Amino acid sequence: MTTISHPMLSSSTIAGDKVVNREGENLGDIKDLMIDVDQGRVAYAVLEFGGFLGLGSKLFAVPLSAMEIDPENHRFIFDQDKESLQNAPGFDKDHWPNFSDRVWGSQVHSHYGVRPYWE
Repeated sequence: MTTISHPMLSSSTIAGDKVVNREGENLGDIKDLMIDVDQGRVAYAVLEFGGFLGLGSKLFAVPLSAMEIDPENHRFIFDQDKESLQNAPGFDKDHWPNFSDRVWGSQVHSHYGVRPYWE
């Protein structure tokens, strides 16, 4: 019997992981994971981009399906350039969106060109 290995990561090891695009540009790092308890899955990674020492940075809810895990380099690959990320819908640390709002979630998934995980 052949065993198929699937990557498994703990949330504590993902927090702080770098996110880069295909060109290797740093797009920030993972600040948190949003878990849809009813669906039993990670719905979004909260990406922090820009600023200096946390000042002036912007947060983004990125569907986990929009990124690839690069376990060898302990990072995620997100197929976006810095300019498009700067123009993406984001939020600040004091005003988080309602992650369970399916209308909002559909807009986020559409922006990144991935199918909503609940469909």
